[in-house]
Amino acid sequence: MTLRIAIQMDPLERVNIESDTTFALAEAAQARGAQLFVYGPADLSLTGGRVVARARAAKVQRVRETPGLFGETHLLDLARDADVVLMRQDPPFDMAYITACHLLELVSGDTLVLNDPAGVRSSPEKIFPLMYPEIMPPTAVTRDRHVIEAFREEHGDIIIKPLYGHGGAGVFRMSPHDPNIESLLEILFARSPEPVMVQAFLPAVSEGDKRIILIDGEPAGAINRRPKTGQVRSNLVVGGTAEAAGLTQEDQRICETIGPELRRRGLMLTGIDVIGGRLTEVNVTSPTGVQALKRLSGIDAAAKFWDAVEVRLAAR
Repeated sequence: MTLRIAIQMDPLERVNIESDTTFALAEAAQARGAQLFVYGPADLSLTGGRVVARARAAKVQRVRETPGLFGETHLLDLARDADVVLMRQDPPFDMAYITACHLLELVSGDTLVLNDPAGVRSSPEKIFPLMYPEIMPPTAVTRDRHVIEAFREEHGDIIIKPLYGHGGAGVFRMSPHDPNIESLLEILFARSPEPVMVQAFLPAVSEGDKRIILIDGEPAGAINRRPKTGQVRSNLVVGGTAEAAGLTQEDQRICETIGPELRRRGLMLTGIDVIGGRLTEVNVTSPTGVQALKRLSGIDAAAKFWDAVEVRLAAR
């Protein structure tokens, strides 16, 4: 049977064919004979009691200037006209993102939606790990300046970051006596009513921030993202470099701890971030790293993903 796969994503025309995970997933599905459709979050609607998407038929190709070839536009009834929906647009994890989760949840009984929209909605990247304080660095989530100052007095060097940020944006390291902390908090709190996340600085970040790809709760492989000299952010989008990495016993323990809950929530493709054996984030929205993993280690996580999808579909 030819699978009909609708991909909710940022514009295919602008993807980086060398690094984009969504492109790799689409390419792997296409190689298995799947029929692809792509649409953006703004193309998703509920009308007449049905969740529909104005989507373009598409084929992907490894051509830098034209990564996508497009056919006709269709108004897809996602409960009837698609076998799988991939929710792969980038954050921010805001009310628009949450609304898309609510709409896709309405079709998840008929169509396999991945990652599961209810699971995504309840598992923001920096919130999910709070269930497992024993494997995290010391952490506070707060808007209370007194709590933040007490945390800094206890732990010395700290990291302050937006609770719903992404790509390393807005991440700051504050030393024990940095006088700029009040000004920084004023800026962060003026921009958003949300609390911030404060964590003890992990010196091991100089050796890299490990991204472990999990497929249905099981580790598929890992890369190490090493920051620029003197930097604390190792995200590839802000200049970090990727290198091959294996899994330590601590990494395995983290995966075994969180894997069953990822599986229970229908979070089929996730990317967890580990620094010095401590879990810092669980990426569930549009986790990256699949192409780097294949290039550096030969592990084809995209193929493993579609193998797992086929198992899920057979069990429905």
